[in-house]
Amino acid sequence: MPKVTFLPANSTIEIPQDENLLKAAMQIGVHVNASCGGAGVCNKCRIFVESGEVKGEELPDGGWKACATFPLTDCTVRVPVESEMDRKALARPGASKPVSWISTHGASVKWRLHPAVSKIKLNLPEPSLQDHESDLSRLRRELGQGPLQGISFDVDSQVLYTLPDALRTSGWEVTASIMEGKRAEVRRLIRVEPGDRLSHHLAIAFDIGTTTVSAQLLDLTSEKIVDERSNYNPQVSYGEDVISRMEFAKSGDGLLVLQEKIASCLNGLINELLDANSVSSDDLSLITIAANTVMTHFLLGLETRFLRAQPYVPVASRFMPVRAAEFGIKVPEHVRIFLAPCVASYVGGDIVAGVVGVGLNHQPELTLFIDIGTNGEIVLGNQDWMACAACSAGPAFEGGGIKHGMRATTGAVEVVHIHPETFEPMVLTIGGKKAKGICGSGIISLLAGLFTSGALDQQGKFKRDLGSDRIRPGSDGYEYVVVEKASSATGQDIVFTEADVENLIRAKGAMFAGYLTLLESVGMGIEDLDRVILAGNFGSYLDLDQAITIGLLPDLPREKFYFAGNSSLIGARAAAFSLHAFAEMNEVSKMMTHFDLSDNPQFMDHYVSCLFLPHTDRNLFPSVEFAGA
Repeated sequence: MPKVTFLPANSTIEIPQDENLLKAAMQIGVHVNASCGGAGVCNKCRIFVESGEVKGEELPDGGWKACATFPLTDCTVRVPVESEMDRKALARPGASKPVSWISTHGASVKWRLHPAVSKIKLNLPEPSLQDHESDLSRLRRELGQGPLQGISFDVDSQVLYTLPDALRTSGWEVTASIMEGKRAEVRRLIRVEPGDRLSHHLAIAFDIGTTTVSAQLLDLTSEKIVDERSNYNPQVSYGEDVISRMEFAKSGDGLLVLQEKIASCLNGLINELLDANSVSSDDLSLITIAANTVMTHFLLGLETRFLRAQPYVPVASRFMPVRAAEFGIKVPEHVRIFLAPCVASYVGGDIVAGVVGVGLNHQPELTLFIDIGTNGEIVLGNQDWMACAACSAGPAFEGGGIKHGMRATTGAVEVVHIHPETFEPMVLTIGGKKAKGICGSGIISLLAGLFTSGALDQQGKFKRDLGSDRIRPGSDGYEYVVVEKASSATGQDIVFTEADVENLIRAKGAMFAGYLTLLESVGMGIEDLDRVILAGNFGSYLDLDQAITIGLLPDLPREKFYFAGNSSLIGARAAAFSLHAFAEMNEVSKMMTHFDLSDNPQFMDHYVSCLFLPHTDRNLFPSVEFAGA
């Protein structure tokens, strides 16, 4: 079998001649951009063959299509710079924006410190000939004499194997970990440690997103955030969006591969957090996770075939606490995962956690809560009622389906200003490095700039008579040269095409049509909104005026907009600190009325009207200036 070496990772794998190079890269953990998950339609999995012979499909702009290229001999393959992922970009500061929702309103949402797992220190009397009850009975007796009087206890089986030594090692002083359950009168003994371990009481909260995974190490005694880390979701190698990954999960051991990848990512973040703070996994008491419905299914290794097809049915929407170790998370046996409940196939625990995290369920104002990502989710409501929907925006805002689109990493174009007379761009990249491609915030910035400068008309077509060399015919229709090849990291012109514009208009149209449909479904309009909360990592880098200019957000007074940041992680953190916050998630998931927009005629009517910049009805966007108007 041929050996394939991938550069610059210098990783080698032996594969059969009938296995394509994209699959080989996936197996060895080398990332190659593949928006479609290897379906052969995105043309983004470019590689360069440095030596050896291959057969397959060459790309028009140079290089080979990894998903359609097979080794004939031993070969060396170079992965281009646009496929590199630099975690430093995840910590970059957000865009300039109105006041943060959390800084102004977060303090009004305060849950009593009451984690689902508590620690109790006990001093037990030593056994004697007069008192020779079993170790477990002795422990139960002492537990029942304090504040837990009248409570009955279930016991984890592994406690029995460590209990004798734990009691006797420290002279019968122990710390018991007690997990609360559905019924207040029944709790579960999950661990017994020798000595006083009250201060060794930590948790980790995770937000598992389609693109990124974020984690916080929490001190359950002091209610403090000890540290935090983020990384890219390694499942991106199997598809940029959840649809592509669900397709991958259907083949062979695809589901197992995706489950193992996310477990490995969580393990990596856990180890980083623990090592950086000189603490042990033995100090962990629980883990909380907020994730969309598909990511939750992948983590648990649950079937996703029926999430993919109508009527879009998940295996489950609410989940009992599960042992982390059973799912490949390398923590002690007693550590449970508490998962945020989901609402529907495409409105998941990340949205429920976000709603609780910002306290929308405690506020009387009519609020539109928006999470723009690889799948756009929206919630409308207040403390009395909520309606929700998912908008099939696709991965365009994450760079998917865009010719030179890429995720937000070092070298991605994140800001573009277009001169209104010369149409020359001013470009800023993440990290100040040479441009490799354009990320989501850069794409919106570019689209808004081209429209307001008059380079694009309302239909999203480039004007041909502007006399600018930047606008030219290309292989995918007319295009705008954002970065010339002499200045790019790829050695190619980085362009923005009419096909890209069309994809973005469809994506923003789906979001805006979703707002209108949800509002109309409850007899309201845009003018009735008291505020709009923008959630998610992408929202942190969104320029408000530019997003309104292209018709992605409603044209409301800017003081009505708030940025919540990673509200999903905020909710997961709240659930770790307080069982009451976790209970609120279950209540919120039940009070949300889900509207399926996939075959909603109102939605389709609005969607067609939204396929213009910013909309066919200019009255909906009074603050947007139209070039030449």
